[in-house]
Amino acid sequence: MSADQMSIGEMLAATVPMARTLNLEFLETTPERAVVSLPDQGEYHNHVGGPHAGAMFTLGESASGAIVLAAFGDQLSRAVPLAVSAGISYKKLAMGAVTATAILGRPAAEVVEELDAGERPEFPVAITIQRADGAVTGEMTVVWTLRPNGG
Repeated sequence: MSADQMSIGEMLAATVPMARTLNLEFLETTPERAVVSLPDQGEYHNHVGGPHAGAMFTLGESASGAIVLAAFGDQLSRAVPLAVSAGISYKKLAMGAVTATAILGRPAAEVVEELDAGERPEFPVAITIQRADGAVTGEMTVVWTLRPNGG
């Protein structure tokens, strides 16, 4: 299957070993929103029986990467998306499967305009991590850049 025929989730699972290792499920990937699920897996539990903080971080970062590819995949011939920084807050005990929803923090067109102007744009992606009952267990922000090729 070529990259053009792969979904963003399939591409991330094929190229990002941690996404594959954690068996992440890419439920929705659009330029407006990405939704990724971490199934309940005992081998990735913490000391209280829920998903380990590192697994939840990887879930959130993967959701942010999915929306970046959905929003800026047409720019990959001239720029490489890179995470610049990330922060996470754990709000409630996470138990069972958890789902991360990522939202782009700036209009994609604005980011592309900066890239067109020869700049290296940065933009935040906000991620909310929730349990199956809807309770928010974590909030995360990943700041991304599009690094121009050769830059």
